[in-house]
Amino acid sequence: MTTFIVNGQKVDVDLDPRESLLDVLHGRLQLFGTKKGCDHGQCGACTVHLDGRRVVSCLTMAVQADEREVRTIEDVAAEDGTLHPLQQAFIDNDAMQCGYCTPGQIMSGLACIAEGHTGGDDEIREHMSGNLCRCGAYVGIVAAIRQAAGQTATRQTGA
Repeated sequence: MTTFIVNGQKVDVDLDPRESLLDVLHGRLQLFGTKKGCDHGQCGACTVHLDGRRVVSCLTMAVQADEREVRTIEDVAAEDGTLHPLQQAFIDNDAMQCGYCTPGQIMSGLACIAEGHTGGDDEIREHMSGNLCRCGAYVGIVAAIRQAAGQTATRQTGA
């Protein structure tokens, strides 16, 4: 039996050691916000946070989450449905078109902000380079991260 915390909830799952974290999130826990893109760790659509660090869940074996915290896109908005500043920034900056990559982009964007990699557009692009958008919404994605990083900094300093 493997125990991990998913979006703040303790989960006990009897795993096949070959199951990816993505497959458990979808098949066992019915969390479909995280997307399966390439299934080879090359597109970033399946990005989640494992103990606060971004990982591609298609290449992360579910057993690696034992006794650890997993956060998915379903846990980003507030409980009352209020969007996180990054989610709102994606809307404000037209940072999505088809929307398929958006959950992974947002999870990576949150990590980019938390890691302090928002000093400029080139730095944001570098630290988001593992996430692909087939629609080409990169200008909006960078602008959204820049906007949300400014809001987060303002909140933390109390300005």
